[in-house]
Amino acid sequence: MICKSLLMKVIFASAECYPVAKVGGLADVVGSLPKYLIRQNVLTSVVMPGYHMPWFEGKTYRVVHYGHYHLTNETIHFEVRYYVDDPLGFPFYAIHIPGKFDRFGVYAGSDGIFFGDEVERLIAFQRCLLMWLRDNPDYRPDVMHCHDHHTGLIPFMMQYAYEFDSLKHIPSVFTIHNERYQGSFGWTKKYLLPDFDSWKSGLLDWNNRINPLASAVKVAYRITTVSPNYMQELMSHAFGLETLFRQEQWKCRGILNGIDHEVWDPARDPMIGSHYSGDVLNYKRENKILLCKKANLNPDLLLFGFIGRLVHEKGAEFIAGIIDNWMTYHHRSANFIILGTGEKDIESALFHVAQKYPENVGAMLAYDEALAHQIYASADFLLMPSRVEPCGLNQLFAMRYGTLPIVRSVGGLVDTVTDIAQPGGVGIRIDHMQFSALVNGVWRASEFYRNTDQYIAAVQRAMELDFSWNQAAGQYVETYRSVL
Repeated sequence: MICKSLLMKVIFASAECYPVAKVGGLADVVGSLPKYLIRQNVLTSVVMPGYHMPWFEGKTYRVVHYGHYHLTNETIHFEVRYYVDDPLGFPFYAIHIPGKFDRFGVYAGSDGIFFGDEVERLIAFQRCLLMWLRDNPDYRPDVMHCHDHHTGLIPFMMQYAYEFDSLKHIPSVFTIHNERYQGSFGWTKKYLLPDFDSWKSGLLDWNNRINPLASAVKVAYRITTVSPNYMQELMSHAFGLETLFRQEQWKCRGILNGIDHEVWDPARDPMIGSHYSGDVLNYKRENKILLCKKANLNPDLLLFGFIGRLVHEKGAEFIAGIIDNWMTYHHRSANFIILGTGEKDIESALFHVAQKYPENVGAMLAYDEALAHQIYASADFLLMPSRVEPCGLNQLFAMRYGTLPIVRSVGGLVDTVTDIAQPGGVGIRIDHMQFSALVNGVWRASEFYRNTDQYIAAVQRAMELDFSWNQAAGQYVETYRSVL
């Protein structure tokens, strides 16, 4: 129920939103945070592209706007659809643009090949969104909240494009979920943008290219990142934008991501086999038995899990070696279960190690949301040897479900995981991105697990931590107020 005495109206502009279309953590944030902002009397709507994805099938919607605009060689037609009865728990709109987003996939097709026209598609989405707001004042927000480079040109277009002059008074907040993806493109594609004063071009430029992420950092009223430590890291490691972040740090703030405790609830989650009712040992044991039966593993052994993209950014190329090392030197005294897809060489290495040790390794090279929930509920430890982790959600899901994370000391992992050597420890921190350090972290976990009392105490501490969106939502409300 939305309170009648609203503080303000906010629109989230994003390329992803769970459960509509998800590739990474961006979708989880955009699909959860609005519900918690609404509870704090901020009417928050989400607007995203209308993909040809299963979620849209059979949904009831109302077209609230038709429009079009001309480029030199084509006319872009679009319609804005509002999905009736707020099926996501907040007002949700999709902008359907024929020929641009009516495909199965967000950035790439089912074959994993990127579409190749991302610049054209994303600029069309951003222009269509602003045209809708320009022509329909009743839908205009008090604050425009843009997420990642996919919507990074919106702050500039609102402020400086002639055709959106009626929107220039609307302040913008820009959240960076991963600075590695900046969406830059050459100036030859400037024709895709609406007209603006040429002397404002510097606000789009970085290294002689149009850079949506850099532009948003320059133009948006406030910049947020998804954890405080990640915000600090960007001052020295930001894929070429370090000086920009240092120049603009006065308007930057790190706000730690949360998780939706209604979706991620070990006491009620329909995707797990056994629910938590206060007995940690029984809850973990029963879920482990169910998962190991599915994976043909022995449930009496220590279980390590890995969930995520199999890419170097996640340190996934170390996983097969860690498993092989453990099986060689520790007499197959633990099981490993892997869930994810990614780079083919990493997938191949994991496939071969699973074939080599079929009684101890389960490699599910796929995306399976339900299985991910079951692994969180079943595993004793979760491997997260990430090179980069702006916030990290997997460690939050894991701790919520009683699985202790083994993480590298980077980004939001520093803000959320206290090492077991410290008071209140709930996981294992690894300071160096070295194979020996990662192996040592796994060994520390096995030693810790042997002391049942201290292990159970750490699991209970982890499950009691509050990483819900309540606190973060309050910080976003403060940020919105600061720009009004």
